[in-house]
Amino acid sequence: MLQVAGCLRHVSTVEEKKDIVSDYLRWYIIARNLSVIDRFKEGLSALNFLSALQQHPTLLSPVLCHMEKKLTALELERLFKPDFSPSGSNRRHLESQTVGYWSDYLLDCEESQTAVSVGDVLMFATGLTSLPPSGLDPLPSLQFLDDSLFLMANTCLNLLKLPMITSYSVFKSNMDFGIQNSPGFGCF
Repeated sequence: MLQVAGCLRHVSTVEEKKDIVSDYLRWYIIARNLSVIDRFKEGLSALNFLSALQQHPTLLSPVLCHMEKKLTALELERLFKPDFSPSGSNRRHLESQTVGYWSDYLLDCEESQTAVSVGDVLMFATGLTSLPPSGLDPLPSLQFLDDSLFLMANTCLNLLKLPMITSYSVFKSNMDFGIQNSPGFGCF
């Protein structure tokens, strides 16, 4: 590899060794990929985006660079859209109550009044540790279970199924139990 990179030479001191390593890394990272980098820069220049990026790097940084920020209960609540039954039905009333419990539960998670965090809820429902900059596809949704005491998730569909329980304390403890006992993707 050193010969391909043009760095193969006799080494007699530690400094020469460091120089060879530096030259090799420069070749491996930059020179070897120079044509790809040039094509990328040409593409950015097509709409004068490259010059705007060079003139205002800090302005465009949030758009181009992912920066993880702390997830809030409100963000997670707004992210998951409930799939309600028809308005006026008995089931719809229970679903509305469950959505209220869901909102309260997320606030409790944010305020560390539960055994799990808001991030743990996101991981359970989507398999993600944070929200990606481009958003989620498919959009996350909530469905309701009347035949289970514990929540379920389909991470491929970003679907969270909440149990319809009439007591918030039971809902909260069952949510904690369900999330804690289903470690996801080796990230817990």
